[in-house]
Amino acid sequence: MSDNQTDAPLFDIIMVCSPAMDTLTRAQRSERMRLVKSRGTTPELLVKRLLKSMRLKFNTHDASVPGSPDFVFRRQGKVIFVHGCFWHRHASCHNGRRLPKSRLDFWKIKLDKNRRRDLRILRQLNRLGWSYLVIWECQLNPPERIEKRIRVFLKKRGTN
Repeated sequence: MSDNQTDAPLFDIIMVCSPAMDTLTRAQRSERMRLVKSRGTTPELLVKRLLKSMRLKFNTHDASVPGSPDFVFRRQGKVIFVHGCFWHRHASCHNGRRLPKSRLDFWKIKLDKNRRRDLRILRQLNRLGWSYLVIWECQLNPPERIEKRIRVFLKKRGTN
């Protein structure tokens, strides 16, 4: 090791050698992540528009229901979640299996926690007698197919 590298902090050496460096500055990354919404996403708004066109009555993001589901049908004891494939780790979708190229250790832990939380919430809803439907972002087209799934789900009696 040359003299100039021994004085450098280990962090700088790791960052220089890391093949998966972030291409954005810390401020740029922070700004980009701030734009990621948890409510009012495009997939959620598409489902909301569909539910309204079906003339269904529902509440949104009811905090009294575990997981604050995107859509709550209290009379039927049913809820609908609209999940983004990447954030919620949709196993049947390319976006659900891909991982970011930078800070892999951070993202793997975060995304796995999201998935475990989702499963815990679904078990909790089941124990409380709620039925649930998860609509994945990649399943939104064609809208007719989602409308049919929703109609069947809301007519069905009992829990999952």
